[in-house]
Amino acid sequence: MATSPLEQFVIRPIVPIHAGAFDLSFTQSALVMFAGVALTTALMIMGVKNRALVPGRLQNLPEMLYEFVAGIVHDNLHDDDARRFFPFVFSLFMLVLMGNLLGLVPYSFTYTSHIIVTAALALFVFFLSTGYGIYRHGLHFFSIFLPPGLPLIMALLIVPIEIISYLSRPLSLSVRLFANMTAGHTMLKVFAGFSVSLIAVSFGAVLGFLPVVVNMALLGLETMIAFIQAYVFAILTCIYLKSVIELH
Repeated sequence: MATSPLEQFVIRPIVPIHAGAFDLSFTQSALVMFAGVALTTALMIMGVKNRALVPGRLQNLPEMLYEFVAGIVHDNLHDDDARRFFPFVFSLFMLVLMGNLLGLVPYSFTYTSHIIVTAALALFVFFLSTGYGIYRHGLHFFSIFLPPGLPLIMALLIVPIEIISYLSRPLSLSVRLFANMTAGHTMLKVFAGFSVSLIAVSFGAVLGFLPVVVNMALLGLETMIAFIQAYVFAILTCIYLKSVIELH
């Protein structure tokens, strides 16, 4: 019996836990999150456990990830701020990347395809950057909504636009990741269903081969998008931090 392409996004409890009206069940989404954290931790620990001047394959991967994210942070923030926020940005990058990649494993779950997860990450970035901006600049932080040299008459129009733009940051950050992961995995499921359906008809072995080829190409595309979306999330986090540090 054919299943809906959206069924893969349904959260199901593994260990049901109820506290009054609250459902605190341990779900497959939480399980994959723990797996992502465990794999990231294992990768970093094993990669640097036997450090060598000429790195091997296991050491190469964490070093490449480290240097990649370090480059993003240093390109957007000054040295002191880059050192301060690098662990945070690197952790975000790896959490998003692992969620995107683990979702491509059959019978796994893509926790970054749920708006509640991406919104939680985006809101954390928003409140952290806003709080740091206020801590660093005090009340002068609110000058971010009033561009320097702007005529007072124009401020009546520009300030509300700047406020709305600033408050929309978590929305754009969360929806971008959620929408890309949901659309990509839905498309993969649809083409996988085509392959199964065509096998049941005449010349199915021949006809079913075409969606398989397309599905393999889509899988490669989704793998690339998984990295791109983690990169976009990290670089936008750095840009938001830069804006509250430099107030521009």
